Amino acid sequence: MRAVEARITALLLLAIGAVVGATYWLAFRGGPLNGWDLLRGAMIVAGTSSCVALGIVALLHEMRRFRHQMLEQAREWVLATGAAPVNAPRDPELKPFITPLRDRIAELTAKAENLQVQKKNLEIQLRLADAQRRQSQIMIHGISDAVIITDAFDELLQSNQSAASLFGFDEHDAVRKPISQLLAGGSDKSGSRLAADISEMRQNYARLNRRSSEYVFEIDGVQRTYSVTLSCVMDNADQFSGVVTMLHDRTRENEINKMKTDFVSHVSHELRTPLSSIKAYAELLVDGEAADDKTRLEFYHIIQAEAERLSRLIDNILNISRIESGMTKVTRKSVSLNEVLKQVLEVAMPSAREKQIALVDNTTQVFHTVDADRDMIYQAALNLLSNAIKYTPAGGTVRISLASDEAANELTVLVTDTGVGIPPDAMKHLFEKFFRVEQHKNMAKGSGLGLNLTRQIIEGIHKGRMIVSSEVGKGSTFGFALPIAA
Repeated sequence: MRAVEARITALLLLAIGAVVGATYWLAFRGGPLNGWDLLRGAMIVAGTSSCVALGIVALLHEMRRFRHQMLEQAREWVLATGAAPVNAPRDPELKPFITPLRDRIAELTAKAENLQVQKKNLEIQLRLADAQRRQSQIMIHGISDAVIITDAFDELLQSNQSAASLFGFDEHDAVRKPISQLLAGGSDKSGSRLAADISEMRQNYARLNRRSSEYVFEIDGVQRTYSVTLSCVMDNADQFSGVVTMLHDRTRENEINKMKTDFVSHVSHELRTPLSSIKAYAELLVDGEAADDKTRLEFYHIIQAEAERLSRLIDNILNISRIESGMTKVTRKSVSLNEVLKQVLEVAMPSAREKQIALVDNTTQVFHTVDADRDMIYQAALNLLSNAIKYTPAGGTVRISLASDEAANELTVLVTDTGVGIPPDAMKHLFEKFFRVEQHKNMAKGSGLGLNLTRQIIEGIHKGRMIVSSEVGKGSTFGFALPIAA
């Protein structure tokens, strides 16, 4: 670059000398010099020299600026590529920069590549964590029990719809909110007590890792029992991470357990009554208490009646159990209800005559049939007619009717009596196992299984419907409706 500047300077000096010589030549071309000519020549030389000097200065400035641009471009290229360009200016001033820049660029390039690998690894880990989070959310939402997950600050991390419905919060808007605030929105104070237990579990995680207890929550005015399990969650460094709370609704299970207990208790009581009678009269016969044939015959009849009662009770229990477990064998065929009811009336007639009850047949001839198990329909109709006779005082009337409703596509059987009627508070318990109206227990013997079995046959197996209406002191109407066979 300096050689180029020297050559340009020499050319400029030659140009200046030529200009000066030309100026003198012009000044003296016309004759001898005078003062004015000398002055004019000096002014021309001064002006020309000034212009040439200014041009030289400007040219040198432009050359320095060009060289500076070339240096900057070379530095930028070296920083970008790490190698000297093929056509880069080979100025000695660039040499001290190239080696350090190449080393620095190589170091930065290695760091950049390392950061790029770390970035890809972090992206993979992030995608895996996101996939695991989504999978855990799907699993939590697939659980029917209520699930609440809180962090180390007693704030909600995750929950499912069951928990949101139980405590009345939005599962999406509730994230990162204090659990005490969310659970306090319940209908009673049990939610606040649960929030306090979660906080206590967090504080004592080193001593307690799992805890189970029972809570009672009031939902829509109904108390429901929940089994609650609190579990601490630890991270990979064995540090406390949060608490998982699971609430399992045990209300139905408790009801079933109570029903089982009551069932066993009722069965034991019902079996004991006829067995006690059979045992007592058998002992009287063995001890010779029946001295004459008439007394012995009476004892025999009592033992036979109680044995039949015991047999009916066992049959009813077994039938109900089979129906509820789905093990009953159902033989469906086209059944005429007129024929079934005629047979039922013939079987029930002796009992009605014994109590001096008028048994009236109000059935109409129906040509439609039902697709049903004939023996089961016979059992259901006989149960209703027998109950009507049992709970109707002497001199009363029991009517049985059959009608078809083509608009509703069903046949309806009704048994109406003029008996004692059923109190309103007992109506909702009529079809429960072993239920008997307390005021009517002395009117007739029974196990309280007949109506339950009838309902199982009509509604459970044949998809029909039961019909009940009653008025105390005026009588009751029991019946059922079955779909007409296609």
